[in-house]
Amino acid sequence: MFRNVRAALLGMISGAGGVDLARHGIPATQGGGPAPDAALDITAETCPMTYVRTRLALDRLGPGQVLAVRLRGADPLANVPRSAAAQGHTVLSVQDDGDGVSLVLIRRRPAPAP
Repeated sequence: MFRNVRAALLGMISGAGGVDLARHGIPATQGGGPAPDAALDITAETCPMTYVRTRLALDRLGPGQVLAVRLRGADPLANVPRSAAAQGHTVLSVQDDGDGVSLVLIRRRPAPAP
């Protein structure tokens, strides 16, 4: 059963390769910042699934790649960036897009030193 749930969650993650990020409400660049390598919309999710889905998306990225996360509500806005930072990732920006929706750019942590 776990594999089916994981596959379903991973199927919800949109990578930038061939995917129109604008369709997800995410511009190609963020105020001159880095272009996201993948996009994740968790506006319909509640905690703790907001960070579970974010972590799965970050795990699929390569070191240094950027994930754009759209989320809704005060709890995810506090928990997702905090949890990502606690895992060693870098929160590049948090932007309020209105109507309670925020966009968070997260850079995946670098590969461990050999």
